Amino acid sequence: MHVLITGANGFIGRNLCAFLKGKGCFIRGAVRNNARKVVEADECIQVGDIHESTDWQQALSGVDTVIHLAARVHIMNEREADPTEAFRKVNVFGTEQLARMAAKAGVRRFIFLSSIGVNGEATFEKPFTENDVPRPMSAYTVSKWEAEQSLRKIADDARMETVILRPPLVYGPDAPGNFARLMRLIKTGLPLPLGSIHGLRSFFYIGNLVDAIGTSMTHSSAAGETFLVSDGLDVSTPDLIKMLASAMNKKVILFPLQIDILKILFKITGKNKELEKLTGSLRVDSSKIRKLLCWKPPFTMEQGLAETVA
Repeated sequence: MHVLITGANGFIGRNLCAFLKGKGCFIRGAVRNNARKVVEADECIQVGDIHESTDWQQALSGVDTVIHLAARVHIMNEREADPTEAFRKVNVFGTEQLARMAAKAGVRRFIFLSSIGVNGEATFEKPFTENDVPRPMSAYTVSKWEAEQSLRKIADDARMETVILRPPLVYGPDAPGNFARLMRLIKTGLPLPLGSIHGLRSFFYIGNLVDAIGTSMTHSSAAGETFLVSDGLDVSTPDLIKMLASAMNKKVILFPLQIDILKILFKITGKNKELEKLTGSLRVDSSKIRKLLCWKPPFTMEQGLAETVA
């Protein structure tokens, strides 16, 4: 099987290249620049910036499966005057261009990595499912939802099979973002005022994600489907900290602080969004992919956290 992976030099891309190459696939990585950095792929092609006019012809030559990971993601210090259009340019128009050219090139299956944020930012009485009405709340997640819709239409018109995956936060060795920051915080040994947080959240280990993508590439029942994916274990922030601390062989001290006080402290430091992620619930029901594709995560969350720390 010849596979094109966009965003091949990212955290998920590198792991996916190595996983699928180990399964005997020929892997072509598409990167914006610096193609020589992706040692996990069989070959790499520089495509430049992703937008409505990107030329994918060379990258798509001889390919039967496309896995589209590349995207404009959350920007901590946004500099664009119109962030919504900046996200749309890459995530919507760029995806449309790739999908049209993939269909024209005879690609059999197109797998798109979306985001659980398409469903919304928080759950309350029950976890998110594929049947929920999408409620994206940010420029990034709105662009992902728009890309999903465009991809479906292009693929249906061209009879190209599509699979859409919506994961929550993905963690693993060398993962960027919140997981790395949390591990650094635990390493300091400082007492953490998060003992009174009870919200439950779903996560997804990189080893489970690449396995789910691999199954979605080949299973006949995956065609045309959207799947919510996770490790299958929902944990609170205090429990996650304890699990990480245990894997790190670190002692952690958690003490309760009223949520209202936490809100004031986080507001002062301009970290309101971070507090929402620590305190709120975001649960994912991943039963559809398990039942329809007979898929089971090869790693437990405990194993994933141990590998991340190691």
